[in-house]
Amino acid sequence: MDATPGTVDAEEAHVPNPADRSTLTLYVNGTARTLTLDHRTTLLDALREHLGLTGAKKGCDHGQCGACTVLVDGRRANSCLLLAVSHEDAHVTTVEGLAEGDRLHPLQTAFLERDALQCGYCTPGQICSAVGMLREAEDGFPSHATPRRALAGGGPAPLGADEIRERMSGNLCRCGAYPHIVDAIEDVAP
Repeated sequence: MDATPGTVDAEEAHVPNPADRSTLTLYVNGTARTLTLDHRTTLLDALREHLGLTGAKKGCDHGQCGACTVLVDGRRANSCLLLAVSHEDAHVTTVEGLAEGDRLHPLQTAFLERDALQCGYCTPGQICSAVGMLREAEDGFPSHATPRRALAGGGPAPLGADEIRERMSGNLCRCGAYPHIVDAIEDVAP
């Protein structure tokens, strides 16, 4: 059967065009990883489908739930919204890269001790977000809940329960483990 001029048959439609792919290097959990990816590949899909790092979850795929949160160059980010090819040479830390050998990151330990999870689907994103949030507060970045007088002297932003809830508001827990999540973060906060 001949194709109509100007149309593409089904076989041709699935052949990847080399011009639609780029080779890039990401430093994932401290290791250089070189990948050749379709330009449309998100950082989340690169991590999960191409590198086998399944800690970051695909929840909403719209940047609204935080299940895909990872650290990119030390800052928390929704990996479902980031195109991998636009992050050449970026340092990406996933929940798998937070531990040092067999020793868990203090937030991972606090989540376990405080039973700050139920189904566990959102937990990797919650933990990565909390790591980034603690760094932001330590660097003096305010949130909507930060009292102005607390920032007047410079230095770290104070982290009480209200401040933690505000800063973690982009990470949803469908099981409702929020009180334990806040307790776990308070245990680690300076």
